[in-house]
Amino acid sequence: MQAVDFDVKQFVLSSSTFGPADVVQLQDAISQDFSRYAVLRDAVQELERVEDRSPAMSVRLGVCFYVLGRYEGAAMALKNGDGGALARFYQGRALFAREKYKDAIESYAAAQTAGYNADQCAIAKSEAQRYSGEHAAALATLDALSGAVEQTADYLYQRGATVSAIGGNPTEVAALYERAVEIDPNHAGALFGLATENDRRGNDAQAQQLYERAVNRFPANVGALLNLGVLYEDQEKFERAQQCYERILDAYPNHPRAKLYLRDARASRDMFFDEEAQKRQDRLSQVLSIPVTDFELSVRSRNCLQKMGINTLGDLTRVTELQLLGSKNFGETSLVEIREMLGSKGLDLGQFAHESRPAEPVYEDTSMSADEIASLERPIADLNLSVRARKCMVRLGIATIGELLRRTGDDLLECKNFGVTSLNEVREKLTTHAMKLRGD
Repeated sequence: MQAVDFDVKQFVLSSSTFGPADVVQLQDAISQDFSRYAVLRDAVQELERVEDRSPAMSVRLGVCFYVLGRYEGAAMALKNGDGGALARFYQGRALFAREKYKDAIESYAAAQTAGYNADQCAIAKSEAQRYSGEHAAALATLDALSGAVEQTADYLYQRGATVSAIGGNPTEVAALYERAVEIDPNHAGALFGLATENDRRGNDAQAQQLYERAVNRFPANVGALLNLGVLYEDQEKFERAQQCYERILDAYPNHPRAKLYLRDARASRDMFFDEEAQKRQDRLSQVLSIPVTDFELSVRSRNCLQKMGINTLGDLTRVTELQLLGSKNFGETSLVEIREMLGSKGLDLGQFAHESRPAEPVYEDTSMSADEIASLERPIADLNLSVRARKCMVRLGIATIGELLRRTGDDLLECKNFGVTSLNEVREKLTTHAMKLRGD
């Protein structure tokens, strides 16, 4: 039966036997027509009400729970199942989703003993090993496989994810994901992995398309839903972002990041938005970002501004006349020149002086070892931050770890869509490198 003709309700309530291919058809059917998700949910509720379910019916209920993302219910139902290969395998999938990786591996081993496809069990085992931090063991499990399985989307995705986890070549990782998607254009894991690689490279449009394809599969990948929600928020599509976070909370009601992001999305959606005021602010921001090098200035004025670290018109609006005159070789003639330059753009010297921040500490290379300097010059990407945190780094113009260390927690919290959860994430990443934000 093709997925387009798949009768979801009949599948759930049927007493006939079913296998792995039927489960895939169920997942395909929902992906092709989301209205079938409601049909599945209602049929599962009907099956739940059946008293004295047979072990085979418990297996069917457990598998359906798994597809719905109700992992605790899936594990319980499958535990009461017939103990067959399918029940054992999907019990492992449900346990994995609940982060019980050791128990999941035991279920996969039992599924293989009961006759489930040995290659599929090994691939699932490698995933659980990777998530539990046993990266070398995960790679060894994959290396032990050979033959046709090496050309399957599942194998290629897991290998790409494992190579990524051990810090392998990003180009190799992306190539493995791409091959997996070529073989199975709907493989949720490979789509998510490929989307993440594009996200890290700043290819937002391509990443969004891949995330959208990934979350169209059931059960959906939590990481894909989180990252897609963040991209929607950046586009001010708050309702779509909210839907992403709500889908996560359907499966994980206490997911801390999803709860926080959902609250932020709701607040942003409900916020009063003065379009004209925003346009005025945008125009002002563009003017303030104009470099002073765009203007014809005397050599003396230019040198003084450079020594003071003044690069834009915005920088000039945040310093006072006294501060400029306090600079060596900066006199009244230069002051008049600066006033005229700002006046041509409708700005005044010092008009935003109240917004100026304390000078950031400068790292003295002479007091640091070569290794310490190299650590500070490492790209921010080396911290492996989440999408939301990375977007904040881009907005703030933070390209290296050293530039990040010059910021305080309050500096980061001022960035759009950056909250306490993201701040804690940044602090945790820095702690692993024995580093801290300024002021911590």
